[in-house]
Amino acid sequence: MDRSTSKGLRRASLALGAALASTVLCATVSAAAPVGTSGRATSDRAAIGSAASPSAQHACPVVYFDLGETLVHTADDGSTSYLPGAAAYLRALREHHVKVGLITNVPPSWGATDSERAARLKREVDATWRGSAPFAWQDFGDRILTPRTDAERKPAPVLWQRAQAASGRCVLVYQAETTEEVQVAASLGYVPYQVEQPHRPAFLPVSLVELLGRLSR
Repeated sequence: MDRSTSKGLRRASLALGAALASTVLCATVSAAAPVGTSGRATSDRAAIGSAASPSAQHACPVVYFDLGETLVHTADDGSTSYLPGAAAYLRALREHHVKVGLITNVPPSWGATDSERAARLKREVDATWRGSAPFAWQDFGDRILTPRTDAERKPAPVLWQRAQAASGRCVLVYQAETTEEVQVAASLGYVPYQVEQPHRPAFLPVSLVELLGRLSR
């Protein structure tokens, strides 16, 4: 990661802490604890103000997720469905033109390429799906990253690094349910968010995702 990108991510991470603590930006997250900011906050008013400028409207945050127990839940009977709020959150990201991706462990034997393994993953999930609406695979495009070998399985950093390589200068967010995974993502420069934690939104609010992307420029 070059110096300018790293600087942008630090500013974005600091702004996230300030925004999560501020009812001005998002009243619904006024009680939320900052994630991945080491408890730091800033009043970077100039940067926040610049987010509304026309030149900032084409920023490109990319939000990556783990899949199981982050977006979907597998019940004891083997059926699979969205976790509460996940479908609405993906829909909100889609409406705001925020790109999303998956970084998820599957058996490397499921295919020789990411697209082959993704195709098998879709078949496996769809075969047990019991939700009222199908999983929104179309939102993820070719941004479904899976391990090519057992050594690449998370929490090894390879999948996050591959996502970085494919994302150019865009700020990257990673959301998952496990502390270990969000810590690894944070160590690689992602803005991390651990989902389904008490006293904070289930997912990183869309308004803050957009803000992070704008501040990373």
